[in-house]
Amino acid sequence: MRVLGESETKTRDDRPRAAVIGAGHVGAMTALRLAETSLFSRVTLVDIIPGLAAGLALDMWHSASLRGFTTKIEGSTDLSALEGASYIIMTAGRPRQPGMSRTDLTGVNAEIVSGVADGIRRYAPNSVAIVVTNPLEEMTHLMARRTGFPSNRIIGMAGVLDSARFCSLIALEGIARPQDVSAIALGSHGTEMVIPLSLATVRGRPLEELIAKDRLAAIVERARDSGAEVVKLLQKGSAYFSPAESAASMVAAMVKGGSDLIAACVQSAGAYGVEDTRIGLPVRLATDGVKEIVKLPLRPDEQAALAEAARSIAKRISELG
Repeated sequence: MRVLGESETKTRDDRPRAAVIGAGHVGAMTALRLAETSLFSRVTLVDIIPGLAAGLALDMWHSASLRGFTTKIEGSTDLSALEGASYIIMTAGRPRQPGMSRTDLTGVNAEIVSGVADGIRRYAPNSVAIVVTNPLEEMTHLMARRTGFPSNRIIGMAGVLDSARFCSLIALEGIARPQDVSAIALGSHGTEMVIPLSLATVRGRPLEELIAKDRLAAIVERARDSGAEVVKLLQKGSAYFSPAESAASMVAAMVKGGSDLIAACVQSAGAYGVEDTRIGLPVRLATDGVKEIVKLPLRPDEQAALAEAARSIAKRISELG
């Protein structure tokens, strides 16, 4: 009986690689969600705490036969493990605590993002980076500045999450399932969030025809404050199931070749006539990041709110230095 050589027993795996920076709740859940798609040859989880990423990665891999995925998962403490990754999701950073705003995290998380960005530039210079770390717009800008990557390859994850939160809250009104609601959240991942109600529908029917104006305004406000609501309920830590699902869905869409219309934090470059800054806008993704910013027919009040959000974000970014 002939014994097969090693080269004959192994097949080449041409699937892309992904990496997740930060093995906290968001990072760990993102890594698992990515692995479960089986779209990747390997997902690498990186964290500075010795053994944390490696231990979580091994635990996740132990579930492969149960969940039926083929993506290998590994953990490391070294950013050199990013080498070969096509997609990198940045989740590392201090989470919010009760009473904290996202901007309260600016100083400490800017230092973390800067160090990671230098590692991405060194070890994965052709990758697409998706930023989850808060404050979202400022950290996305910082990631772009430190890596020097073109604008299409630096994307902030916020709009997908905020849109999903709004749709799920609408479903609590009993008029539809979350997946039957179509809406998009633009502007900032925070107080300047803009949900164009003129475009929101349920099975194609305008949402404004189904829910009273004051009630709809209250749901918009709750969606805007959903992150803080979760933080307050948890008392320690912040949301991670829905942020991880949102980030993973963006990366999966890029691997598949593109996305439907979503919202993401991107360089505006004058789109919608707003100041050139990092802001949540409607986009379509492709394998190499942002394919295009899509122009939607906003009402004058919605356009004005988006412009105001851009001015506020630009001011915060300028203060970042």
